[in-house]
Amino acid sequence: MTERMARWLIAAGLVLVLGLVNASIWRNESLLASGTLVSLELAPVDPRSLMQGDYMALDWALARELRQRLGEDLPAAGAIVVRREAGSSRAALVRLDDGTPLAERENRLAYTVRDGRIRIATDAYFFQEGRAGDFERARYGALRVGGDGRALLVGLQDADLGWLGPRGERP
Repeated sequence: MTERMARWLIAAGLVLVLGLVNASIWRNESLLASGTLVSLELAPVDPRSLMQGDYMALDWALARELRQRLGEDLPAAGAIVVRREAGSSRAALVRLDDGTPLAERENRLAYTVRDGRIRIATDAYFFQEGRAGDFERARYGALRVGGDGRALLVGLQDADLGWLGPRGERP
């Protein structure tokens, strides 16, 4: 291989990698801008980590409910259907996604199973060092959910769905 060809391959690889990174960023920004707001109840978890700094470990009440309903027969990856309350973003588990068309106020929500735990969106919420007190009242995780079930965590909410954080502002 000539030096010139090697440079072209390196340049093409760089363009490809940058293109993929930008596509991923665009996809996430699009979901944040247009995804449906869904608030899922949190289940208590021990939030300590010496290596990662200040964060809150997240577990979802509906993941525990799903595990109780299905036991160990849960596929390693898939989707569930949740229904939002009328006039609210608060949502509850309806069923495993079986391809049935979604009803009004229903959303598809993707999950994976890792180390025996059901993971929805993420299992941690990181915040600025020394701000743990701002998130002690967290009872809900707010997600932006796309039509394909992909979700991004956008913030934490209290029992009344008020936004938590240093100034309580909506993310």
